[in-house]
Amino acid sequence: MPPAPGFDAVFFDLDGTLADTAPDLGGALNRVRVEEGLEPLHLDALRRVTSHGVRGLLQVGFGLAPGDPHYASHAARVLTHYSAALCVETRLFPGIAELLDLVEAHRLRWGIVTNKALRYTVPVVDGLALLRRAASVVGGDSAPRAKPAADPLLLAAAVAGVEPARCLYVGDDAR
Repeated sequence: MPPAPGFDAVFFDLDGTLADTAPDLGGALNRVRVEEGLEPLHLDALRRVTSHGVRGLLQVGFGLAPGDPHYASHAARVLTHYSAALCVETRLFPGIAELLDLVEAHRLRWGIVTNKALRYTVPVVDGLALLRRAASVVGGDSAPRAKPAADPLLLAAAVAGVEPARCLYVGDDAR
């Protein structure tokens, strides 16, 4: 297939766009809830905030926001549980594998740009068998500023060897 006109690369968000990470992220939050004597939340309630990472999960799961005195300790506990089960139930959304095949068939480069820290991102992307295929994988701690700043997208374009003006970005969050 010939290259698609107008752009040379497509970058995707990870959580909630390429992959349903809610079972593993939400599972980590629910383990902390159970430790505190609370009932686990239904996955559907957690799936809606997965794109907001631990911040969104802590808001829904405990009513905590950054700045709350208990926020940092709860975030650390959720991330400890998440680190132990990064890609157990995480799956690509239906149709994503075929979409990536089509992107590659058009000789387009593609990558992942997420606000998830790289130490969590790389094992998830590898577990989904995408690490070797992606032209770039950029985490929230890869650039000086995270999304919605342009820094991570500019870095992804540079790593992929593509002019930023010739890139598309696909994500599920208004940010």
